[in-house]
Amino acid sequence: MKELNHIAIILDGNGRWAKKRGLPRKMGHVQGARTVEKVCRLCHKKGIKYLTIYAFSTENWKRPDDEVKAIMSLFDSYLDSCIRTSKKDNMRVRLLGDREGLEMLLPKIEKLESVSADNTGLQLQICINYGGRDEIRRAVKKLSEKVADGSLLPEEITEDMISHALDSGDIPDPDLLIRTSGEQRLSNFLLWQLAYSEFYFTSVVWPDFDEEQLDLAIDTYYHRDRRFGNVKEET
Repeated sequence: MKELNHIAIILDGNGRWAKKRGLPRKMGHVQGARTVEKVCRLCHKKGIKYLTIYAFSTENWKRPDDEVKAIMSLFDSYLDSCIRTSKKDNMRVRLLGDREGLEMLLPKIEKLESVSADNTGLQLQICINYGGRDEIRRAVKKLSEKVADGSLLPEEITEDMISHALDSGDIPDPDLLIRTSGEQRLSNFLLWQLAYSEFYFTSVVWPDFDEEQLDLAIDTYYHRDRRFGNVKEET
């Protein structure tokens, strides 16, 4: 089995966690943010090089205004925290997603990306205002502009060019996708990059996801046979 370098996670179940406890949905997102910090530390400890989290999709803007405001406020606080602890944590942080519509967060996002750019520990990609189809659309737009100005011929376009035009750019594709809360779908997440990833679904909601759950997912990954289209090796 190929070494596990990159984990992607769909963070699902914050609202259900709060509802079960009779708390407002905002508190589920607060607890979910704490779990993100915990899982970042765990991934670093276990030697995972890349972690990509699906924090806020392009479709999430349809949620009630008060919930969206609460989530954006949490993002704002989280960015402040990451900026303060960037050097100590040695974690590089990048945003994946459409930056239009995130004007209030953009100065802090850009500052965090700048101050953490040379960090050599875990590389964290936070998907905010992100949709897989939208990411592919924007990548196609970049390439079509090159075709239009004559710097690229259509027949010269390769899969690698498309990959590098995506938000994830030079980041290797995920080896393992984890989705919490029992749902078993991609929900428009990393549609291009997950082509050969292993999937792990758990009924545990995101705020309750802990080291035991992460170890189960990792153990399952190492017991899979990733063939990438090849035949299974005989033992």
